[in-house]
Amino acid sequence: MSSRALRRLKGKQRGQEALDLGDLTLGDSSEEQLDSANVSPPPDGKDRGRKARKNKAQKNFSNIYELIGDSDNEAEKISPDEEAEMPAGNKTNGRGKNDNKETGEPTKNKEETSTKSLSADRVKKKKKRKKTKLTSEDAQEVVPEDNIDLLLQNLEQSNGLSLQNEDCSGSERRTVLHVEHRNLNPDTELKRYFGARAIQGEQRPRQRNRQFHRSTWMTIAKESWPRFSRPGISMTLLQSKEGTQYFTFEHGRQYQQVQFKFLDAVESMDPNNIVALLQLNPYHIDSLLQLSDVCRIQEDQEMARDLIERAMYSFECAFHPLFSLTSGTSRLDYLRTENRAFYLALYKHMMFLEKRGCPRTALEYCKLILSLDPDADPLCMLLLIDFLTLRSREYEYLLQLHQDLEVHRNLGLLPNFAFSTALCHFHLSQQEDADPEEREKEREKADQMLQKALIMFPGVLIPLLDLCTVQPDATVGSHAFFGPKSQIGQPPALAELTALYVGRTHSMWREAAVMLWLEQSVKEVLCRVDAKDPLVEDCQNKKERYKCAPRNIHRHVLLSEIKEATSSLPLEVTSQPVMGFDPLPPLDSVTSYTRPERQHVGATNESTLSLFFRSLLPNFNLQGGLRQEDDTEVARAGQELNQEVNRLMVAMRDMLANIRFQEPPREDNPYRDEDEWD
Repeated sequence: MSSRALRRLKGKQRGQEALDLGDLTLGDSSEEQLDSANVSPPPDGKDRGRKARKNKAQKNFSNIYELIGDSDNEAEKISPDEEAEMPAGNKTNGRGKNDNKETGEPTKNKEETSTKSLSADRVKKKKKRKKTKLTSEDAQEVVPEDNIDLLLQNLEQSNGLSLQNEDCSGSERRTVLHVEHRNLNPDTELKRYFGARAIQGEQRPRQRNRQFHRSTWMTIAKESWPRFSRPGISMTLLQSKEGTQYFTFEHGRQYQQVQFKFLDAVESMDPNNIVALLQLNPYHIDSLLQLSDVCRIQEDQEMARDLIERAMYSFECAFHPLFSLTSGTSRLDYLRTENRAFYLALYKHMMFLEKRGCPRTALEYCKLILSLDPDADPLCMLLLIDFLTLRSREYEYLLQLHQDLEVHRNLGLLPNFAFSTALCHFHLSQQEDADPEEREKEREKADQMLQKALIMFPGVLIPLLDLCTVQPDATVGSHAFFGPKSQIGQPPALAELTALYVGRTHSMWREAAVMLWLEQSVKEVLCRVDAKDPLVEDCQNKKERYKCAPRNIHRHVLLSEIKEATSSLPLEVTSQPVMGFDPLPPLDSVTSYTRPERQHVGATNESTLSLFFRSLLPNFNLQGGLRQEDDTEVARAGQELNQEVNRLMVAMRDMLANIRFQEPPREDNPYRDEDEWD
């Protein structure tokens, strides 16, 4: 018989052996187990040692199903020392003791060496597995970074697009204008205030008739909104220069026609026409912005905010794949008409968030608007960012922003930064967690900066105290430096900035500790003024720079709707009409398409009645001259109608001329008493 057949026969015999159920019991001896299975004990020492190890391994199992999958974990559960001690502790029955005595110590040594070798092999395998896991994890951490760098290099070489480079000229701005996605969601801030359960309770969506909405960062689509269909807005990449991408929105032909209808509805001065236009085009941007202003004026804040969020959702669905909200390197030119609506939607959404009690989220949107065009700053977000920073208590961020932009923008010449940075240092000095030395340094900085701000802008003090309902000291009110003369002698541009800051941030100065600190600083300033400090004269000479405010500051004042600031606007701004969807457009605007001209008739000397008939019949002229019409039949009908209207007017004139009012009868003695009898 061949060796192959013998191996098959032996394998069959091993596979057909009866299952030794006695090995699974805990209290039975080895003799009872052998008798119950009708199997004679093996005479060989090796088989006996193997059987003992098997019994020891199966000793702790009371259920047969516990043996499944245990072979793989055996090396991890049993330590080498325990495996070395197992054969010595497995002497439970008398038969085993006799066999060990008969065979002597050689079998015992063999078993110990075999178990040690097995345990050593298992430990080596275990170490190898750990090493391979460590090396694989290191490789997984290193390889993707290398691949990303290679991909970015390929993109830069092929398309000329690069991400943030440290050598760019705007590297200082990217650190302070970086936006985080999670901070764009107001629920993140509300959860910190009220807890996750209070916020998630309102966000339980209805499972029935749910519409699929695209996931966005700025807003969350609501089930109450109309079904979204692309309104015809798209975004294109104009150029990429020094790590900065320049984008622009574009309007399709269909959207342009809707835009023309919107302009006609605005000229009609009837909000119902805008509502009718939105029913047909529910995601038209300018209609949503204009109707939001109407709802806000009518004190329907919830509807006004919902319309703004719908406009932002429409914009975000039209983003270019390379447009980034967080990197601070994506630019939108405000000179282009199509881009202005995005600026205004972000600004109005930011103001709604601030009124809602989410100043941290509003600060993130302020940074986003500023990052779209940090050089021009068309909405003057630098006049607002300090207020939002103080409200959200991000004091260190405002100081970092002032430090980074002071060289390029001269932020110290703005009243809001001069006072707000001093206020930030004061709040940092009041923190109990800081070291006493650091608190003293912050307090010294705060005193110096506030005194400098009061010397630079003395016209801020009295209006600030008036809005805080604080009566100034007699020495302060009567002093020439802080008296009425300081407010009257301000340039118009400086008066506008001062009124804007006081009207917006006066609530931040009402705290008792802040007011006490302000009082001490005012006394120090008066002493320095009386001592003729050279800083006072230097600051007075700098006021000559505030001659005329740029157009973007006027635009910001109009959007802020602060009464103290709007009253200080120049006549050239208040005399022209201001549209809510495009307030004070730039003088050098860039338009990609123009509105077709409408035919208007020049001004004529018509009576009030003729103007009334024209409002009823706008296609015809009551003076006898026809409007320019191409169709001759329409012209003839107009002539006949004019004749009839003229006859009607003649008849009305005659009727009005022949009307006589009958006077009531007069009595001879008007002072006669009714109770008097003849």
